Amino acid sequence: MARPGAGGALLRRLRVLAQLPPAARGAPPLGLRGPATAAAASASYGTSITSAKIKVNGVPLHYKQTGQGDHVVLLLPGMLGSSQSDFGPQLKSMNKQLFTIVAWDPRGYGHSIPPARDFPPDFFERDARDAVDLMQALKFKNFSMLGWSDGGITALIAAAKYPTLIHKLVVWGANAIVTQEDLKLYNAIRDVSKWSEKIRKQMEEMYGHEYFAKTCEAWVDGISQFADKPDGNICQHLLPLIKCPTFIIHGGKDPLVPQFHAEYLHKHIKESQLFLMPEGKHNLHLRFAEEFNRLVEDFLR
Repeated sequence: MARPGAGGALLRRLRVLAQLPPAARGAPPLGLRGPATAAAASASYGTSITSAKIKVNGVPLHYKQTGQGDHVVLLLPGMLGSSQSDFGPQLKSMNKQLFTIVAWDPRGYGHSIPPARDFPPDFFERDARDAVDLMQALKFKNFSMLGWSDGGITALIAAAKYPTLIHKLVVWGANAIVTQEDLKLYNAIRDVSKWSEKIRKQMEEMYGHEYFAKTCEAWVDGISQFADKPDGNICQHLLPLIKCPTFIIHGGKDPLVPQFHAEYLHKHIKESQLFLMPEGKHNLHLRFAEEFNRLVEDFLR
């Protein structure tokens, strides 16, 4: 039952709304109107997050997808990461009218098991090839990449090797070389019993303790092998080949990747931008998700 006087208030509100521009009334801008757009706006795929697998290079790769925008963005997780664990705030809150967002699980991580994860000398190149081939299999001809940590290294390699496919690039917590200081930091996380209880529990729920522990140790050995190369090179030789607009974000309190690495990327990627988040740690996109999403969306527009 309506409250007394509600009818008059409703009429007054309707008159006010009628005088407002369409955007202020909540209606779509003129260029977005029409039956097709209305249907798309209400369709569940527009705002829901779907999950699927598709076979790429002989491996069933798992991915999540959301949004209905013309600008396609691939999210690349870090070591032992997945679409589920690494990009919740981005899948949930990035602008789904502007962007179509895909987050993948690299082979051996998340729900892209089997196969078990391994770390041959070219594992970053393999991930870059898988990521690009995944997007091609999904019929996305061009796309931007958001890469965190190991995913940032993968994205750097992909942008250098497949320049006609990558529109824009955002990386954080990434490095192009491995130093002796890095080796100490990596070995400090080799023993997963020393990880924080919160993160350890999350990983064990996803992988089980044995797979989690063995893969972490294998990752430390895998990433450490680059220290034996000249200058500790992972992909430094590829940085000058990156032609797309590149945005580098770094957390001032990142305990795993020293600021030197972000500055190195900025120096060697032509016309790149560098943004420092003084309070950010390695997972700055999760801890400061709202600010991170805003920065990234502004850059991608």
